[in-house]
Amino acid sequence: MFVALGLLLMAARILGEAARRLGQPAVLGELLVGIILGPTLLGRLAPELYAAVFPSSGPVVSFFSGFTLLSVSLFLFVAGMEIHFSSVLKLGRSALTVSAAGIVIPFAVGALAGKAFPAQLGYQEGTVPPLTFALFFGTALSISALPVIAKTLMDLGLYRTRVGTVTMAAAVVDDLFGWIIFAMILSTVNSAHEQFSVPAVLGLTLAFAALMLTAGRKILDRVLLKFAAHTQWPGGMISLFLVVALLSSAFTEWIGIHSLFGAFIAGVVIGESEHMQDPRMDQDVRHTIDKFITSILAPIVFATAGIRIDFWSNFDPVLTLTVILIACAGKIAGCWWAARSTGMESREAMAIGFAMNSRGAMEIIMALIALEAKIIAVPLFVALVTMAIVTSAISGPMMKKILRT
Repeated sequence: MFVALGLLLMAARILGEAARRLGQPAVLGELLVGIILGPTLLGRLAPELYAAVFPSSGPVVSFFSGFTLLSVSLFLFVAGMEIHFSSVLKLGRSALTVSAAGIVIPFAVGALAGKAFPAQLGYQEGTVPPLTFALFFGTALSISALPVIAKTLMDLGLYRTRVGTVTMAAAVVDDLFGWIIFAMILSTVNSAHEQFSVPAVLGLTLAFAALMLTAGRKILDRVLLKFAAHTQWPGGMISLFLVVALLSSAFTEWIGIHSLFGAFIAGVVIGESEHMQDPRMDQDVRHTIDKFITSILAPIVFATAGIRIDFWSNFDPVLTLTVILIACAGKIAGCWWAARSTGMESREAMAIGFAMNSRGAMEIIMALIALEAKIIAVPLFVALVTMAIVTSAISGPMMKKILRT
């Protein structure tokens, strides 16, 4: 276990930094670790060494299963902390129109394609109902990667411009509703919620989200003052935030929704807290949590994504190209049309479309969970991961080219 963790973290950091220096998302390098150390390469060249470091059964497998679940949930917690509804409300019609089109049009295109051509998109009979597969495929095409979008806009100097503010506000809404829809889909295939019917699970999920975003936020504001006054700074606040994330994850897991949804909502509530506007809170608490999770836990998760999967044997070029084309067409066209309808110039609208087209780590996390839930098969997982990398890699260069012409 220690050898596997040490190797994965070291290799993920090295290749992640190498990817950054080449102008690519760090997740690209982190995913390459799994390909290099997994069955794709190491398993072929040195199968005995691969089996010794990454055994296929036993306590190490159980450890990595639990570690991945915890890390994914905390990664979504950090993503939730980046969501600010105030930015959406300030921009009003522009942000809401772009976000609505950025969800509805890709979702409709993906769901219709999944329903009309399930076999061509990698659906396997006897796994989940065809409708569940179609709804997942639509959801997978509708989300955006908020962290990747923010980094791209900052690198291009567009974060404070109209293009940047509209894009960020729209991405906030896209991510929120995308994960809510995905959580609902998971509830229909999760056999762990035998004590609740599917309608009860959906009702409890909506009630939980509503209470957390209203009364829960007010209660948290009061508790934060108490903790800040009576605990060591910033350790007490960091502990409180993680406790909220873990208990929220436990509750949603108990009612039959994946733990990631509870962590995500907890992150949204904490990020929206009025005390988070304090520069000390942002720098000492948010920054510390973010760096630990995104620099240590997340790279290992992305590296392990390829440890058990042979990417070479499961890479279907036709399927991958189809997924990329459908994903890009729905997102870029939908966001471009929406931005144009609000009065933005064609170049700005197209730049927003390519920015929102970034899927990044969020897509990979969603695909990984769907694979574990047996909603999708390995070839579609590989195609979705490839699509996430391609869309993230092309967004920055395309925006730069569009806005300079």
